[in-house]
Amino acid sequence: MTVTSLTDKLNAEGNPAHMMYNAPTGRYAFPIASEFTHWAEEQRAWREGVALMDQSFHMTDLYVSGPDTIRLLEHLAVNSFKGFGRNKAKQIVCCAENGYLIGDCIVFGLEDDAVNIVGRPPVPNWVQFHAETGDWDVTITRDQRSLDDPDKPRLTYRYEVQGPKALDLLNAVNEGGPLTTKFFNMGEITIAGCVARTLSHGMGGSQGLEIFGPAADGPKVKAALLKAGEAFGLRQVGSRAYASAAAESGWVPSPLPAIYTGEGARAYRDWLPANGFEGMSTIGGSFVSDRVEDYYFTPWDLDYGRVVKFDHDFIGRAALEAMAPGPHRQKVTLVWNPDDVADLFRGLQDTDGLAPKIMEMPAAHYAAHPYDRVEKDGALVGVSITPIYSANERAFLSLAIVAPEMAVTGTEVSVVWGEPDGGSRKPAVERHRQVTLRATVHPWPIHEASRLTYRNQS
Repeated sequence: MTVTSLTDKLNAEGNPAHMMYNAPTGRYAFPIASEFTHWAEEQRAWREGVALMDQSFHMTDLYVSGPDTIRLLEHLAVNSFKGFGRNKAKQIVCCAENGYLIGDCIVFGLEDDAVNIVGRPPVPNWVQFHAETGDWDVTITRDQRSLDDPDKPRLTYRYEVQGPKALDLLNAVNEGGPLTTKFFNMGEITIAGCVARTLSHGMGGSQGLEIFGPAADGPKVKAALLKAGEAFGLRQVGSRAYASAAAESGWVPSPLPAIYTGEGARAYRDWLPANGFEGMSTIGGSFVSDRVEDYYFTPWDLDYGRVVKFDHDFIGRAALEAMAPGPHRQKVTLVWNPDDVADLFRGLQDTDGLAPKIMEMPAAHYAAHPYDRVEKDGALVGVSITPIYSANERAFLSLAIVAPEMAVTGTEVSVVWGEPDGGSRKPAVERHRQVTLRATVHPWPIHEASRLTYRNQS
């Protein structure tokens, strides 16, 4: 048979969980230099100084414009878009009819009837499908991430300037009017004669700006930032450090979109290509299930329950209204026990039998959707999803989704590291043995200043 759609591929493969657990692709890639200096110093830059992150290549941009733009977003988003328009920005959180997450992205209000949706492919795909197949008066323009179409130039450059010295640098280089620094509001900046749009947020715990504009302006703007940044100790952030940023900031970048089963998503599976993100993604880690539904998350799992608004009709509303009373799992940070981590690294030098799974630094995830077992006294109580080493915290840590009774700060749990039976068939997974490491529950984000900022972003 000819395999062209995700439906075709799932029919050929059989079990979607098995298909993704043994898929040949690896982690989500960031097509920039791995390091510009040293990844540990690049991590420290967003906490202690100023960091420049080039986001121009790894995300999908979906432009939606027309009279029905906001109405379409409201139809798809669990959160409200009342009052949204030009120079506003927010997360868009989407669910399937079953109430489980498709994912989240940032929506930039370019005009009152024009937006740019930016992030990993699942949400742009979901929006594009409904725009094309529904009765909506909108126009869609897709700016594909470079990973999927490396020969096609991007429409837009996108830089983040983050850290406690970010605004000092940006004010020094700005040739235009005052910068907009109100959280999650947009404004403008003029750099080297180039006018760019800005979004104010603070991944590093301090105010910073995301800057974007026509791709042709990108090199000139970056050169000006680098030159001015010399006085502020600016560091460019490479892919190694960048891959660890989500765990520090408390954001889950990789929920498995809940579209692989169920009649409600059948037409969507028919629309999706077999070789697209959803068809090629990998699941990895010690949490293994035959049921792909066991990998799905609810909005409450990722702390998006606080933005669910039942003031509008949207896909998944009925399912979420049934889920709302709970109980709900909770997102936490796990700090891994340093003695157990040291034992793991000592185990890499054992000459008998299989060594433990190698824990790469700073980002140790090796699949697009990492899921490791979190246990209490041997019983499953959650999943760990973004294992990293943080030079800022001097700790190995991860985000985790755990049972509510496990979410108390100071609770000790265990993380099972490595895959069962010597590892899956993924080429990026070496033969290894599982080990269990103690971990302690902490709030998210792990950094208090970031936590106070991100808690108020809704």
